[in-house]
Amino acid sequence: MNTIANRWKRYADWDNRPLRLDRFAAEDPANGFSAFAGMADPQPGISIADGRVISLDGVLERDFDMIDRFIARHHIDVSVAPQAMAMDSVDVARMLVDMNVPRETLVRLAHGMTPAKLARCVSHLNALEIAFAYSKMRARRTPGNQAHVTNAKDDPLQLAADAATAVAFGFDEVETTMRVSRNAWSNALACAVGASVGRWGSLFQCSSEEAEELRIGMAGFTSYAETVSVYGTEKAFIDGDDTPWSKAFLAAAYASRGIKMRCTSGAGSELLMGFHEAKSLLYLEARCLCLQRGMGVQGTQNGGIDGAPLTATVPGGFRELMAENLIAVWLDLECASGNDARATESEIRVGAKIMPYLVAGSDLICSGFGSILKYDNSFNPSLLNGEELEEYLVLQRDFEADGGLTPLAEEKAIDIRRRAVEAVAAVLAELGLAEPSEAMMQSVVVASGSDDTESFLPRDVAFISEAIRDRGITVIDVIKALARRGFHAEAENLLKVVKLRLSGDYLQTSAMVRNGHVISAVNDPNDYRGPGSGYRVSPERRLEINAIRDVLDQEQVLRSEAMHKREENARIKYSTMGEAAPSADPGEVVLGISPAFGISLFQTTAGHRLSDVLRVLTQAIRARGLSPRVVRFRHTADTSFLGLSAARLAGSGIGIGLQAKGTAVIHQRDRLPHNNLELFSNAPITQLDHYSRMGANAAAYALGEMPEPVVVPQRGEALGARYHARVAMMYAVETALTAEGAAPEDVEVIFTGAQK
Repeated sequence: MNTIANRWKRYADWDNRPLRLDRFAAEDPANGFSAFAGMADPQPGISIADGRVISLDGVLERDFDMIDRFIARHHIDVSVAPQAMAMDSVDVARMLVDMNVPRETLVRLAHGMTPAKLARCVSHLNALEIAFAYSKMRARRTPGNQAHVTNAKDDPLQLAADAATAVAFGFDEVETTMRVSRNAWSNALACAVGASVGRWGSLFQCSSEEAEELRIGMAGFTSYAETVSVYGTEKAFIDGDDTPWSKAFLAAAYASRGIKMRCTSGAGSELLMGFHEAKSLLYLEARCLCLQRGMGVQGTQNGGIDGAPLTATVPGGFRELMAENLIAVWLDLECASGNDARATESEIRVGAKIMPYLVAGSDLICSGFGSILKYDNSFNPSLLNGEELEEYLVLQRDFEADGGLTPLAEEKAIDIRRRAVEAVAAVLAELGLAEPSEAMMQSVVVASGSDDTESFLPRDVAFISEAIRDRGITVIDVIKALARRGFHAEAENLLKVVKLRLSGDYLQTSAMVRNGHVISAVNDPNDYRGPGSGYRVSPERRLEINAIRDVLDQEQVLRSEAMHKREENARIKYSTMGEAAPSADPGEVVLGISPAFGISLFQTTAGHRLSDVLRVLTQAIRARGLSPRVVRFRHTADTSFLGLSAARLAGSGIGIGLQAKGTAVIHQRDRLPHNNLELFSNAPITQLDHYSRMGANAAAYALGEMPEPVVVPQRGEALGARYHARVAMMYAVETALTAEGAAPEDVEVIFTGAQK
């Protein structure tokens, strides 16, 4: 007896989707699981007396915690606060999406708003409105992007190669970290050298323990820092052994030494640390961002960051991440807008998360796009990694949106990687740190990830790293080593980045280096005022974005088809026998072929020779005792009309329409054009056996039988995405050979070569 399961099988199918690996949290404001409306979120409010903030969001000055006090003293502009706080929050939200309200007006108001007010205003915006407001409010006009460059072995050869390719793809910043903390100095040296290959201007950071990171910066290897974390609750700060003032001091220490600097914060961090105070994720992050503005830092790395996977579990979590980024740019901070931690296993959710940032643009769309493979990402997998990098390039092309990256030709990639490996190997040898072998170097040049390399292991790297630190090797020593070993371009490129620390130009808000020039919110301000304003992809940039792989044109299609012409001419001969007329022979089935069939086109989209297709069709018809007749039609290239026209000529009233690309139909003379007997529309998966059975069924219909229709099985393949560009070009070749009113032609077909 059959047992009927008490479950729809679709749920079993869904159980096997990547989404099922994600877990979701119930909305629970009392325990901090609330994106926008925390149980303890305060009402916006402020009181000022004698130029001093005496209450903030319902808290009196005597009860201020360290965050309230810092915000009151260093963020709030008391000259603006009365006006800004008195405005209706919905009206302010509408101003954010009003293209006629200048960005400068809104930035001024934000400087007078408390965290609760900022959070309240943006909470009135839906996801589309947030993305629009973000595009309007970001500080710099031109978007950029940042790469993670790490590997599982901390291998300096691979780090240099991957940093060089990241720079070649267009990343404006490169960030590294390490699997073994003592390898920080080696990682820093390797990435600094790699980032100097090919062009100059990509800024570099080594994410390490804060004191160590500052020492690496003092040695000149790094040009920016962003791992100065701030929190939205006092207990989280205390747990981290920090205060807003200590963080501000560290930020000043970086900036005073010419190192570009931003803080890190993001929704979910306080919840992860257990100090959420029953307040919403957005409100706590608004506090963090007000702190950062009060510190005077250039910008922020926010948008969830390590807390993003947690925020993504909460209802409205992705919208909250967008909202906190909006507050950041509204406060006039440079925004490295997260999209680093992989918040989901679902590729659909990944794509959905990145799209608002891609179309709106951001100072840095990802504060860590994993330019390496997932398993090599020592920060843990990013939202997007090396596996998806090419798909991101295609998204740029699809939406004509500048995501900061540029396609890289294969031959150029291998040359860049080889140059980077040779450069860092030369530095290691010149400074007496290591002597990489040729085999080690070659394994890295062609490697996709560290599983493919036969190079340094973490223990080997530890000796190199500690020697760099203990011997006091600086970036100047590296520049000299490059020059002595003949890598003059790389030495010059690295020196130019070091010189930026003297000029301080890249300490401006939202600064990055493009084409040898610093661009920032000062000389490249976001001037969005609606359609036709703000950043637009230039014709030159559009050509760069469009230069992805696998791009076809009609000439390429014809060239690839012509490669098969000689072979087909040796296998089959087509001879035109004159105008085709209707037949009275009831044993005849007509095969109507398209204009370019065997003339300009020689294979189906499945790769079958047209000679083989005709052979199996005619053999199957003859096997039933009937006669196949081949007729070429030139008045149409449409499958249905080929089949119907063939049926009207056939004595049996049955015809097969066959396009050169392989699409076919069985038709009957008295049927409507698109009401055929059988349609074989999925040519890329139609096999010779299917064509043979097609011929047999056509013969069966001619004999008055009702055969079982041929079904070409498919498993949901995106055949259109794979083949439609080529199909359209092939069909254009066909239609170019048509002529209105052209008479059909009988074609004698002789199979002359060895057949499969």
